[in-house]
Amino acid sequence: MNGIGGATWLWVGFSLFILTMLSLDLGLFNRKAHTIKYREAWVWSGVWITLASIFAGLVFYYRGSSAGWDFVTGYLIELSLSVDNLFVFLLIFSYFKVPAIFQHRVLFWGVMGALIMRLTMIFIGAALIQRFHWIIYIFGAFLVYTGLKMFKQEEVEIHPEQNPIVRLVTRFLPISRQYDGEKFFTTINGKRTGTLLLLVLIVVEITDLVFAVDSIPAIFVITRDTFIVYTSNVFAILGLRSMYFLLAGVVDKFRYLRFGLALVLTFIGVKMLVSAVGVHIPTKFSLVFVALVLGGSVAASFLFPSDEAHKIEVDMPADFDSSKK
Repeated sequence: MNGIGGATWLWVGFSLFILTMLSLDLGLFNRKAHTIKYREAWVWSGVWITLASIFAGLVFYYRGSSAGWDFVTGYLIELSLSVDNLFVFLLIFSYFKVPAIFQHRVLFWGVMGALIMRLTMIFIGAALIQRFHWIIYIFGAFLVYTGLKMFKQEEVEIHPEQNPIVRLVTRFLPISRQYDGEKFFTTINGKRTGTLLLLVLIVVEITDLVFAVDSIPAIFVITRDTFIVYTSNVFAILGLRSMYFLLAGVVDKFRYLRFGLALVLTFIGVKMLVSAVGVHIPTKFSLVFVALVLGGSVAASFLFPSDEAHKIEVDMPADFDSSKK
């Protein structure tokens, strides 16, 4: 199955499987809001990695080794690029002082929105590449630019009140500065108002959209098979949610991971560009390169730790309260 077409039952079956797993997650295992402990995070991380591995085996068996390696490489790239989201999510939750008991709910619905957004972006990207093949080189140049920019980027600052989308939403939808349990909406003075938890969800969705702009073009370098592109994205996103609770306390120690991700993005962009002159870099080489770079950056982070522990101290602006407008 190549391009946008292919067996409809594959899309329907995979979508039903994902919806079933998400329903079990929120409807059965996490019906009541609670703080996710390390053991639970380990279990769910293991579950999603195992499911991704089983799916990879099915791809190898039914679609052949070429498609199988495409999925594995795409999954590793998407998962590694998604890890960069962890630190940003940590900053967002710290900025808004989100109680640990409600963080899983935000990430759950954030994942639901991410699946829809990424599916849309993947279909649009595939359609553009099919109709305008030269756009792949624009994607490549963009990834090289993003990778080089990431090398220079030392800190990530979170200023939701300055985001134009957040300002647009809060202009038309009153947002309270308070949490009302795990609710996204509440009633204040007889008016339906969004809670602070809803604003956090909006910021998380915007953040994922920004990261998707990098990750979606990256996997199109590996394969143009829309089904492989989407499924590798889905497994990476779903695994990220559990990894957040597993690594939230130590993600800031990976001081060299950002440089590894920058190198990966630059490499993928270069791979796109050199294809214009007939140079094809094998998928297996890409897989080994990405694994070595990421593994090396994580190892270097532990071998050469920062002299000072990184602390996150953030406060919400006192005037950031759209419910008073």
